[in-house]
Amino acid sequence: MLSFLWDLASFIVALGVLITVHEFGHFWVARRCGVRVERFSIGFGKALWRRTDKLGTEYVIALIPLGGYVKMLDERAEPVVPELRHHAFNNKSVGQRAAIIAA
Repeated sequence: MLSFLWDLASFIVALGVLITVHEFGHFWVARRCGVRVERFSIGFGKALWRRTDKLGTEYVIALIPLGGYVKMLDERAEPVVPELRHHAFNNKSVGQRAAIIAA
């Protein structure tokens, strides 16, 4: 039983590292392309830990560590104030959007 728990814990940690690196790729390229990143989340569900940086990005570690996501500013998802429209994902060039998605 202890071996199973150790294997499960190792799997969750390895998966968490893989997810973090994967999502960080999207985050990094989005930032370099001038897209406002609203949230960088590892896990789903209730937030266990959260911090907001000086650029307004909220970093979250959530309860269920089986995925993650990067939420970017996008006029198709919600209204964007005019002064931030140039930071919206949907207003970037096709090449920039492709780079962000492919990262």
